[in-house]
Amino acid sequence: MAIKGNARKTYKTMRGKMVDMDQLEQRNELTPAVGNARVNARGDELGAGGKIVRKKEEVLKDYYASSKGVVDEQAVKKGQQTSAPTAEELAEWEEDDDGNFVKRG
Repeated sequence: MAIKGNARKTYKTMRGKMVDMDQLEQRNELTPAVGNARVNARGDELGAGGKIVRKKEEVLKDYYASSKGVVDEQAVKKGQQTSAPTAEELAEWEEDDDGNFVKRG
């Protein structure tokens, strides 16, 4: 349970000890994370020997620069029909012996 009136995240354990989560987070900021992610607790990419290769800020900057954001699609309103193929477009296709549709010719 968090103690109110304190700006820091301080919790009281079941045994009555006080745990300051902000201090614990800062103390372990450069500790490598458990698993195969090769990052530390802060989010920096780690290389051989646990050396910082790229800082968290660089990783986020590259991510947002490379992501294109919203996909370019047009919404179809309810009740609005999409264009169906014309008779000429359908006449260009035929079914083969295996049941697949292929272009004529």
